[in-house]
Amino acid sequence: MKIQLPEFSLVVFIDVSASVMLDIAAKHFLSSEILSFEIPKLPEGDSEHSQAHSKHAWQELLNVVRNRLKEGLLTVVNSPHRQSDHRKSLLSLAHQYHCPCTAIVIDTPQSIHQEPTAIGFGQSDDESTFRPHQSRLSCLESEGFRRIYTLPFTEEMNTLTIERQPLPNNKKLEHGPFDIIGDIHGCFDELLDLLLKLGYHVSLNNHQYILHHPDHRKIIFLGDLVDRGPKSPEVVRFVMDITQSGQGYCVAGNHDVKLVKALRGRDITLSHGLKESMEQFSLETSAFRDQTANFLEQLVSHYVLNEGKLVVAHAGLKEEMHGRDSNKVRYFSMYGETTGKTDAFGLPIRYNWAEAYKGEALVVYGHTPLQQAEWLNNTLCLDTGCVFGGALTALRYPEKEVVFVRARQQYFALVRPLGQLSDLLSPHDKLEKSLQHRYVVQ
Repeated sequence: MKIQLPEFSLVVFIDVSASVMLDIAAKHFLSSEILSFEIPKLPEGDSEHSQAHSKHAWQELLNVVRNRLKEGLLTVVNSPHRQSDHRKSLLSLAHQYHCPCTAIVIDTPQSIHQEPTAIGFGQSDDESTFRPHQSRLSCLESEGFRRIYTLPFTEEMNTLTIERQPLPNNKKLEHGPFDIIGDIHGCFDELLDLLLKLGYHVSLNNHQYILHHPDHRKIIFLGDLVDRGPKSPEVVRFVMDITQSGQGYCVAGNHDVKLVKALRGRDITLSHGLKESMEQFSLETSAFRDQTANFLEQLVSHYVLNEGKLVVAHAGLKEEMHGRDSNKVRYFSMYGETTGKTDAFGLPIRYNWAEAYKGEALVVYGHTPLQQAEWLNNTLCLDTGCVFGGALTALRYPEKEVVFVRARQQYFALVRPLGQLSDLLSPHDKLEKSLQHRYVVQ
């Protein structure tokens, strides 16, 4: 019997008494990680005070959960979970702090034979009516529990093992040195030029790219490998070979994700260079197209490296999202912070999230093409619009040296000239402010 938990998660025991939960949890978790809730016992006839004490105790437990999740600490909770409002409160906190939530259902003899109905399980403690086991699990899944484990309360519980798994974005033990490369957008020739300038030797052996650097440096690609440029398939082939050999990492870009949808046959508008990518991939084998879709699909949203001192994401990342795992984190990592509105050119209007950044970790990102790499509040934007005739830029880390090569030509037309970070809306700007001279590109 094995349970796999993310290293940062909220674990909720379902349908089990506090004593049973504590007995199980004590074998697999630290005492500081375990929180248990029981309704205070007061004299008979004192139901009003009992409810008040119960509510107060529950709020105190939620405050402890909130503080632990804010700090990124694994937390185990037992509570009267047959009431959906209690589960809702826990799930809301997990959502707020971008924390995966796991339910562990212990099937004691009572819970096996007396399973509450949708009404009893969701809204009250009434055990007079019951419902099928599978329906109960479906209810938990629909509420938002990412993982659900059902364990029989037998002697086999003694064989239970719980494995803690690092989140996919956790590369804190990787210290570099790194070369972090901005948006390539199919500019394969410029990528080779940049790697040569960075001191790499690139060779092709048996249709596989091999990379060597005398100082054993690793490459980090900031996403948007494809679209607009002339050689998107070759860029993907190169990045796949390098990352799968352990010589580098790559995060997901919004253009990469859109290409996956197109390759999977989804009905999607072929705009912003996607049409060119699909034409290029149509010349490749179906096996390579499948390999490309699988590779791009599994790219993580961001990486936290060097003991948390370095964070890389395609569009950047707020401090409270570092090392977290949720749909909101993934969306922000790929698209940044948008206003939800578009300008006269149909392009999204963005906030300049980096202007308010105060984190200790250096955040390196791309996504927004600029005239040159630009530092702001311990963040660095490396997208210098190579595909638009600008440059392909890298950051040597930990040296913090910016290296670039000029584009060999302009491959895709610009909507506006390349801008600067200051051109973006700050979090305090009014949306009614004139959009003239602002540069935002999807």
